[in-house]
Order: sequence, then structure tokens, then C-alpha cells
Amino acid sequence: MPTKKLKFHEAMNRLDEIVTELNRDDLELEKAMDLFTEGTKLTAQCETQLKEFEQKVEQLSNQKETTND
Repeated sequence: MPTKKLKFHEAMNRLDEIVTELNRDDLELEKAMDLFTEGTKLTAQCETQLKEFEQKVEQLSNQKETTND
């Protein structure tokens, strides 16, 4: 399943689903590898989004400090 760009909360929900599926006892190896690959891509996407959010918060904080000076 190709990973499309999801909103952060959607990606986190999908990661939760993937973990649940990976914990199944009857999961075929090929399906497990596909899920693992998808999860890895989603994790990278979430990390990127978190960094972007952090930068925005920092910019807003700096703007507030500049306005208050």
C-alpha cells in the first residue's frame, strides 16, 4: 500500500493500526514486511511534521518576543 501524505493524527492512527496488525499471530511474513515498510515511511513523515511544527512554534515565539520588546 503506497503511503500518501497524511495529516499528523491520521498517520499516528495508521501507525497504531499497523502495530496492532503486526502483533497478530497469523500474519504472513510478506504482509508483515509490507506493514513494517509502511510504518517506517509513516514514522519518517511524522518526524518531519514534528520538526516543521517545532520550527513554526519557535518562529511564533520569536515574533512575540520581538513584538514585546
